[in-house]
Amino acid sequence: MSQKIGLFYGTTTGVTESIAETIKEMMGDDVVDLYDIAEADAEDFSEYEYLIIGCATWNIGDLQSDWEDFFDNLDEIDFNGKTVAYFGPGDQIGYDHSFQDAMGMLEEKISSLGGKTVGYTSIEGYDFNESKAVRDENKFCGLAIDEDNQSDLTQERVTAWVEQLKKELQL
Repeated sequence: MSQKIGLFYGTTTGVTESIAETIKEMMGDDVVDLYDIAEADAEDFSEYEYLIIGCATWNIGDLQSDWEDFFDNLDEIDFNGKTVAYFGPGDQIGYDHSFQDAMGMLEEKISSLGGKTVGYTSIEGYDFNESKAVRDENKFCGLAIDEDNQSDLTQERVTAWVEQLKKELQL
């Protein structure tokens, strides 16, 4: 397995793709391989010990459509020994009862298949009521981005998270 990181994202409006490209740039272009999940297959995951999964939450707690199409394929992937970080855009005001649900659903599924989660972030600074991405009552299972209401915080949040990941992955 490569020490490179496989970053798999789904994008509809381009926001998740843009964040994925920023993460790749910050981690180091030679460190991260980007995959649009719409064009990926299960075998693409096998090359990597480290994965980053990016998925926006759509409608009321739905996976982005390309991830929805790919979801059942996750069962074909051996996540044992893989370390996985998650990020996702969402709208904490308009969808305060399903904020970041897609990230939570993917993390729960991949963890059940043996993936080890890293990159937890605090829920502090967000204003929402419910989320399937919250763990231990005070942490998201990844990086929560809200381009709709807090776009001014995106760069700072991504930068801090990438630095955290570099430490957690010992890169």
